[in-house]
Amino acid sequence: MKKVLVIAASVFVFASCGGNSKPSEPSADSSQAAPVENAEVTASFYGEKITPDSAVSVAELANLMGDKAEMNIKITGEISDVCQKKGCWMEIKNPAGEPVRVTFKDYGFFMPKDASGRTAIMDGIAKVEVTSIADLKEYAKDAGEDKAAIEAIKEPKKELVFEAKGVILN
Repeated sequence: MKKVLVIAASVFVFASCGGNSKPSEPSADSSQAAPVENAEVTASFYGEKITPDSAVSVAELANLMGDKAEMNIKITGEISDVCQKKGCWMEIKNPAGEPVRVTFKDYGFFMPKDASGRTAIMDGIAKVEVTSIADLKEYAKDAGEDKAAIEAIKEPKKELVFEAKGVILN
């Protein structure tokens, strides 16, 4: 009888946790956006809480990395593209070269799909990686590229990428 009550209570708890198709408002310590307002701008925080202190321009990133394969750093730049499926990656404009693809630590948070054109400050790890053909095709698909553009991807790509543990979106 005790097992039946425990199972019934567990089913009730799980049933009460799900089923709401509308996300709730984030709390102050949530990994989702928490807007912060001041007189000039509204900023939203994603992932770990970070500060804008010591952030460098994405254009300086390659020079700062030098020969290193990876580096802990805080960068800032304008968002040029966001995954249109669910916001699971974004690209930052890089005046010094190709855009920098940003993913999010442990797939723990996402960006708003309409964040293009906004400025982001990101704290995390910059890396030089080889992105597989399959991943490049998936990114192209997520970005809404047409079938011909996706099929034209035939080579893996060595690129500068960034894994953010926290983002401030202005």
